[in-house]
Amino acid sequence: MACEKEIWQKIGEGFVQEYYNQFDNTNRMGLGNLYSPDACLTWEGSPFQGREAITGKLVNLPFKRIKHIITEQDFQPTVDSCILIMVFGQLQVDDDPPMAFHQVFMLKSQNCAWACTNDVFRLGIHNIPV
Repeated sequence: MACEKEIWQKIGEGFVQEYYNQFDNTNRMGLGNLYSPDACLTWEGSPFQGREAITGKLVNLPFKRIKHIITEQDFQPTVDSCILIMVFGQLQVDDDPPMAFHQVFMLKSQNCAWACTNDVFRLGIHNIPV
């Protein structure tokens, strides 16, 4: 017998589906609507604050096509009634080979809707010092 999913897991799954669907279908301008006005994004170590700055970063990424393949996603409720999401997967940009990525989101309920307040993105490649 399967257990019923917790509401925070359902909300998290819906957010992940919507986020990557918009991202992959080149509607990155619409991604701004998923963030709170004062949200923070760290993209490969570079910080962006506020919905407009985040949207600007995502819209101006230098590729024509992208496809995300989600392999794992984890969800947790936080003590302050937020939802923590960790996503692992692969992405393919234009004709490049697939690359691993991981992304962490924090969702908070604001005005009867859930919005992303924090987002951290990293490719799964690391420069190892020699």
